Amino acid sequence: MIKEWMIANPKLSIIVISFLVTFAMTFVTKKFTNQNRMKELKDIQKACQIKIKDNKGNPEEMTKIQKEMMTCSMELMKHSFKPMFITFIPLLVLFWWIRGIYTDILSGWIWWYIGTSLIASIILRKALKVV
Repeated sequence: MIKEWMIANPKLSIIVISFLVTFAMTFVTKKFTNQNRMKELKDIQKACQIKIKDNKGNPEEMTKIQKEMMTCSMELMKHSFKPMFITFIPLLVLFWWIRGIYTDILSGWIWWYIGTSLIASIILRKALKVV
């Protein structure tokens, strides 16, 4: 039943699938990351960027600031790995299944998916307050 609907309405079904997958990934990210710590780290990075602009002529100070920024970036990356590991295998299976359905009827399906997921991600991250 689902497969028939997907074949009958390829563009609409890609949009729906993309939105649902993006919602699931955003939800997993929100539940498996410390949102307060991620916000703190992003604020520290913004402050470091301002400090770098202010200390352009002082290479010693810039090195210290860049070191602090690198530490923040590494911690942010560490926090984002957990949701990625949770969603990676299911996404591979989903893409393998979708490719089998849409390759013949909608050759540009991946572009529909990417476009929709980018828009949905922006909207959902704002709505769910995900950093």
